[in-house]
Amino acid sequence: RAIAPIKDVDGLHPVNAGLLFLGRAGLVGATPVGVLALLREHEVELDGARAVVIGRSDIVGKPMAHLLLQQHSTVTICHSHTDDLPRHTLDADVLVVAAGIPALVSPDMVKAGGVVIDVGINRTDAGLVGDVDPGVVEVAALMTPVPGGVGPMTIACLLQNAVLCARYRRG
Repeated sequence: RAIAPIKDVDGLHPVNAGLLFLGRAGLVGATPVGVLALLREHEVELDGARAVVIGRSDIVGKPMAHLLLQQHSTVTICHSHTDDLPRHTLDADVLVVAAGIPALVSPDMVKAGGVVIDVGINRTDAGLVGDVDPGVVEVAALMTPVPGGVGPMTIACLLQNAVLCARYRRG
């Protein structure tokens, strides 16, 4: 709350979070906005799609779910207490994974022809890996790589938010 809502490039101020919840214009975190931009760029149909978000953080999971709802997707949020995770993921036309658990999602958990967005980035002895097993690429129609997928979009959208903040400040 120490940062004015019109300077909140991360979209975490209660005012901006409330605007997102209400479906009104405001600043939204860069990562969820970047994911939505990737989906649009690749012409992924979200209207009526079954979307599953794994992760319920205030930074990615919750805002992502709200953005998908605003695109008329039917959204399920899964998390560490979700029973039978594959039952949910196998129904997903669009699967966004932001759990912070390396290789949490395996190929047998993904709907054939689904779209998988791997937001996770985990440091392991083998290097940087995502929350999705790379073998999912054999099942999914589209899948973001880690590293190099969502990360660059996050940076671009953070800069976009900075420009919006500058414009708000100027009136």
